[in-house]
Amino acid sequence: MTDAATGSAARYAAAGVDVDANDRLIDRYRAIAASAARPEMAAPLGSFSGSFDLSAYRRPTLVASADGVGTKVMLASLAGRLGGVGRDLVNHCVNDILTAGAEPLFFLDYLAANSLSEDAKAEIVAGVAAACRENGIALLGGETADMPDLYPPGEFDLAGTIVGVVEGGAGLRGGEVQIGDALIGLPANGLHTNGYSLARDVLRLRPADGPAPERRARLLAPEPELGESLADALLRPHPAYWTAFRPLLPSIKALAHVTGGGIAGNLERVLPPAAGAELDARAWAVPPIFRLIQRRGRISDHEMFRVFNMGLGMIAVVPPADADALVREIPGAVRVGEVVDAGGRAGIERVRITGIGDPADA
Repeated sequence: MTDAATGSAARYAAAGVDVDANDRLIDRYRAIAASAARPEMAAPLGSFSGSFDLSAYRRPTLVASADGVGTKVMLASLAGRLGGVGRDLVNHCVNDILTAGAEPLFFLDYLAANSLSEDAKAEIVAGVAAACRENGIALLGGETADMPDLYPPGEFDLAGTIVGVVEGGAGLRGGEVQIGDALIGLPANGLHTNGYSLARDVLRLRPADGPAPERRARLLAPEPELGESLADALLRPHPAYWTAFRPLLPSIKALAHVTGGGIAGNLERVLPPAAGAELDARAWAVPPIFRLIQRRGRISDHEMFRVFNMGLGMIAVVPPADADALVREIPGAVRVGEVVDAGGRAGIERVRITGIGDPADA
């Protein structure tokens, strides 16, 4: 390398982008991504684009989704626990395309940061690769961008794109949902990847709530009410439901992934216009972290159920005759309600949840 080139690289590094460090990361990323490969990958890792051979499918319909982890990444950074957000990202995306009955094929990640160390970046991407391996997905590629001035030092954002496939007409039968169908819920293990702006506000974990060491201490301290720290409860990775539902997809009419908008906002999306739904909140367990947030923030039940999943990560709509057998076959599943006549109600008002107590008003 010439002296001029060295000087140029040093000047760019002083501006916040270390080209040499990024070059070193490429080899680390290749090794990480190689652990989440599939034989259909048709281009070498590190190319300008990724390729995937679909010749094994006769009539493939591709299903794609893109998402991010939101402000959960700020808590991960504060706690120094970065690997989990990679799993969050992949698993959230897997669940999104699962609602179409799609098999996940490949994934691409996008990591943007300011002054994040090489080890930290590698830890995040390793979490992405681990979730890809667990779900049988190829990590086809990605992008890492240094963004000085756009992000505060040490902060980052993480997003990704997933592509899956439905063979022929083998997708879910959402058009067949009808009044009388049963609703089966799968448990959530916490907030998953939604509602963190409200949670950080209530629990005093935002940058405006004090110096980082003080916020980190609050995050890592044991919480008697939870039996664990806030970090443990808030940073538990989002689970993927693909392996639980995969063998049972022929028996399922529709799936609602409970993300932003809560139970009503997401279940409403899979109901036909004249149908509504009734759920009994006493049928499933609400993780303690939600009650802690509700009490400390004095938040109404209505808002809690609009913002958070409140203990249900995925809801399946199934024929009533199949409901009991499916509950037995799906680990952790419970029957939570049924599809009913909407009675003229529209939008999310078509979904009613009974059996709710309100600790905020106690």
